[in-house]
Amino acid sequence: MSYDKRIPVTLLTGFLGSGKTTLLGKLLNHPDMKDTAVVINELGEAGLDHILARTVESRHIADNTVLLESGCLCCTLTNEMADTLRDLFFKRALNAIPQFTRLVIETTGMADPGPIMANLLNEPVINSTYRLDAVVVTVDSVYGLQQLEQQAEARKQAAVADVLLLTKIDLASPEQAVALSERLAALNPGATQHRIVQGHIDPMAIINVGLFDPESKKAQPQRWLREVKKPGLLQRGTLPAAKTHENDIASFTVTLPMPLAWSRLEPVLQKICEDYSEQLLRMKGIIHAADLPAPVAIHAVHRTFYPPTLLKGWHEEPPVSRVVLIGEGLDEEAIRKTLMRV
Repeated sequence: MSYDKRIPVTLLTGFLGSGKTTLLGKLLNHPDMKDTAVVINELGEAGLDHILARTVESRHIADNTVLLESGCLCCTLTNEMADTLRDLFFKRALNAIPQFTRLVIETTGMADPGPIMANLLNEPVINSTYRLDAVVVTVDSVYGLQQLEQQAEARKQAAVADVLLLTKIDLASPEQAVALSERLAALNPGATQHRIVQGHIDPMAIINVGLFDPESKKAQPQRWLREVKKPGLLQRGTLPAAKTHENDIASFTVTLPMPLAWSRLEPVLQKICEDYSEQLLRMKGIIHAADLPAPVAIHAVHRTFYPPTLLKGWHEEPPVSRVVLIGEGLDEEAIRKTLMRV
């Protein structure tokens, strides 16, 4: 069984005031966050000094880096993201800081997570060292519905999430909570939802929930893919019933015909990324191809199509190749036709 030894990265984002600061404060003090490095955007609402003012003892061990009593390593983002991640890795290699086994990146509330994911995964040095495990998004249970309607950034954050945290659930009415949950499910049916109060959540609900299980070291592609299943749609074919409006964010799954050749599919996937570029918020897939030694997991953000991850030792019966696409104003019918011709 092959295992991806790169450091898993959790990208934590959410709209302004959605509770990231409270969540981070709780996470930093949780014993299960031992051996975790956390990069905090100092320009955001959750500055390091602001969070540490309410935490247990810490000690500075390197530039802009502190080690908390919980064993969690914490540093501020003072340069470009890539520079900060390289710096952390080299300090880790030189034993200047503890040997952290996973990384959490907190981003500012107005950030579109797409470019951050692209920046994280697009540089060869970074991509060879770190892998995106999951995108976790906090959503205010009281104001979230309003923000989703009025703010494009809030919709994009929710749409690309692997995990959605409905914060301040104790302050929302039951009707507000249900309406928000249903809106999020419509926007991103593949995401896991958790309702939290005062930032309390088991870190294992958001850490290491991606492609590989850290305990068994086995690939778990079905969980990572979070396949979008729309009732009433056939698994194969072209079909959407209605034309997608230009600014609609939607997700859909395309099940590919078998047998399949990666040599023919890869350029088609890359062309979809190029054609839709900024509209394509995220693409994920599991591919069984006759010309590959094992199934592969594929991942793309905007125009960037990342090298596939070979899933040696993982089998699926029957083998089903499928691609999940999340985007803004994507032409679902045209994309389905293109992929079905491979």
